Amino acid sequence: MREPKIDKVIFGTGLLMIIMISLPILISPEKTTIIFSTALSFITGEFGWLYLWGTVIVFGLLGWLAFGKYGKIKFGSAEDKPEYSFPSYLAMLFTAGIGIGLMYWGPIEWAYNYIAPPFGMDPMSNEAGDWANVYPMFHWGFTAWAIYCLPALPLAYAFHVRKQSSLRISNACRGVIGKHADGIVGKMIDVCFMFGLVGAVGTSLGLGSPLIAEGVAHLFNLERTLMLDIIIVLCWTALFGTSVTLGLNKGIKRLSNVNTYLFLALSLFVVVFGPTVFIISTFTESVGIVLQNFVRMSLYTDSIGQSGFPQDWTIFYWAWWVAYAPFMGVFVAKISKGRTIKQVILAQCIGGTLGCWASFAILGNTSLYFELNQIVPVVDILNESGAPAAIVAVMSSLPLGTLVLIVFLILGFIFLATTIDSSAFALASVASKEIHPDQEPARWHRFFWALVLATVAISLLYGGGLSTLQTLAIITSFPVVFILIIMSVSFLKWLKEDNVNTIHTSKKEKDLNKKVV
Repeated sequence: MREPKIDKVIFGTGLLMIIMISLPILISPEKTTIIFSTALSFITGEFGWLYLWGTVIVFGLLGWLAFGKYGKIKFGSAEDKPEYSFPSYLAMLFTAGIGIGLMYWGPIEWAYNYIAPPFGMDPMSNEAGDWANVYPMFHWGFTAWAIYCLPALPLAYAFHVRKQSSLRISNACRGVIGKHADGIVGKMIDVCFMFGLVGAVGTSLGLGSPLIAEGVAHLFNLERTLMLDIIIVLCWTALFGTSVTLGLNKGIKRLSNVNTYLFLALSLFVVVFGPTVFIISTFTESVGIVLQNFVRMSLYTDSIGQSGFPQDWTIFYWAWWVAYAPFMGVFVAKISKGRTIKQVILAQCIGGTLGCWASFAILGNTSLYFELNQIVPVVDILNESGAPAAIVAVMSSLPLGTLVLIVFLILGFIFLATTIDSSAFALASVASKEIHPDQEPARWHRFFWALVLATVAISLLYGGGLSTLQTLAIITSFPVVFILIIMSVSFLKWLKEDNVNTIHTSKKEKDLNKKVV
């Protein structure tokens, strides 16, 4: 089978836009940061309600789809079986979806909430301690994974059921925009996705590079320098470049499986040899608070108190997930052949949530325990030296601390490699003309986008503009909100049309059988 050809317009326009945005950040990061920060404040301040209401509606829609009459519809023909075992499928969803972000925020996000809690609580009070790990579980829970899941459904349906020729975002909008999916409108949608994805991956690099560099510097008694950050990115490039070359089955699948086993091993070790009772008790209480206050947290804007907490955290997170969502949709759609709508929704919304909750329960509560019992001054280190230094201090203070830190860094390293690997796959898929369901984008094409992501990261590290690119990821998520709306309407329209046709066909067959009898 011949390799899929690239779409020169989407490929060239996407690459040009990435260069045009990256250069100003590199040349004048301070001025660019001011411009982007102003835009970010406007979006989160004026349209924060849109993200809050939108995520609630998405959560309800997925529940209706999973447990309604469409839940049993399979992505593919009736004879198609899943290409990956369920454990491997979950591992690929989990590692691609969270990247190194979970390893970064898992041990430390509680501290930010403890210092500056929501709902007007007193900082560093008992009440603030009770809520410290509640919001991280909320931000990485059902709602986040619902946002991730939403675009996967129309993309998988378009590709595996409607037999669209490529995994483009525009193809999933075809039910609404029709023939315009093949024109300038469709190409604008695809380029917008590519642009937003590079920004979202840049956010992950901005979190991951300093953390891994801090850990390596601690282990080998080195000084944290820009060169060390660049070496970390180059090593990542080598790893995910190799994985991209190997493809989905040998590359991403193997990395995902290895990382899942390492994650489970590290979690089990911390539970057994860490503050076991505190971890379980605090997690139990946090689950209760999340479930009891889910609606309140989902719609909290603090319009009276004006603390900025929901804008800085909840809306920021929802926008970040939205920026990543189309990429997850492309990747999940590709690996979901043979699975039903219900299976895909539950695998992401429940499987992904439980995995994230385990991380915050184990790593976050251990870190909180160290702070409360004056084992590690986590808050002081955070304020004085930053989050990476605080995370490394917590990991190295566990029993067999050096070994635990090494495993933790390997986990973070592979987590981000699988995310960038999956991102390169998604970018190459969207920039390809036609892809057969059993095909993958050309290897050189996937490797090219892997190199682009690495080059952008190194350039921005050099220019000190990663924080600007993180802000840009949120800004670019705003138009993606409307693309997700179009995809959802298109998907529901297809489901109704195809379901009605199936019912009519079945009735005709029954009537013919009666006449024959």
